[in-house]
Amino acid sequence: MRQLIEQAWENRELLKEKKYKEAVEETVAELDGGRLRVAAPQGNGEWQVNEWVKKAVLLYFPLCGMETLEAGPMEYHDKIPLKHEYEAKGVRVVPPAVARYGCYLAPGSILMPSYVNIGAYVDSGTMVDTWATVGSCAQIGKHVHLSGGVGIGGVLEPVQAAPVIVEDNCFIGSRCIIVEGAHIGTEAVIGAGTVITASTKIIDVTGSEPKTYIGHVPPRSVVIPGSYTKHFPAGDYQVPCAMIIGQRKESTDKKTSLNEALRLF
Repeated sequence: MRQLIEQAWENRELLKEKKYKEAVEETVAELDGGRLRVAAPQGNGEWQVNEWVKKAVLLYFPLCGMETLEAGPMEYHDKIPLKHEYEAKGVRVVPPAVARYGCYLAPGSILMPSYVNIGAYVDSGTMVDTWATVGSCAQIGKHVHLSGGVGIGGVLEPVQAAPVIVEDNCFIGSRCIIVEGAHIGTEAVIGAGTVITASTKIIDVTGSEPKTYIGHVPPRSVVIPGSYTKHFPAGDYQVPCAMIIGQRKESTDKKTSLNEALRLF
């Protein structure tokens, strides 16, 4: 499939041929079933981005025609169909949550009224809470809580760009924005309203000297919104950043275990 996708990417006229069209459709079907991922963990916190899979997603759009979709009294008009058969997949979906075909929802995941886009991967035990959005190709680990209104950014182009990655057992507080391929390490806690982009300074203030990360939150970090002073020609002004103020504690684990109980019962 990869060879056919790469050829079609260079020459879109090939999509008129059956084997190229089927390669695109099969790739998206593999994404939908979780057998293929836009990015996959390689161990030691490293991830491999599969550019050809993102190319397949982009090639899928021109192959799909606009159609009217109905879900009870609700109506949509779009190119990409919605996911179906949630009971068989072991996924809880609360109306009016929407997940597009081509994203993967693992058994035990929960969608409150929210949105998950094509190419995204949501692992088992994860809750996508009310009005949270998971953008195209974002990778969300196991037992993650995306709290109300969280915005997880999507990325399709450029194809070499890494997607947003939120690793296992993270807690993302209400109204957080995580975009531009930001990487949140295992068991990190991101406080409400924190914004993390590819260029956001994430300053660890727990030691005698500050330590700065860019676009990456180390595992088990507790992060809150902050600011630092930056000099401009017009004067000194406060610029937003994120601050690591500590490491995850047992009290935090108890709070997240309560969330786990609520999901189960």
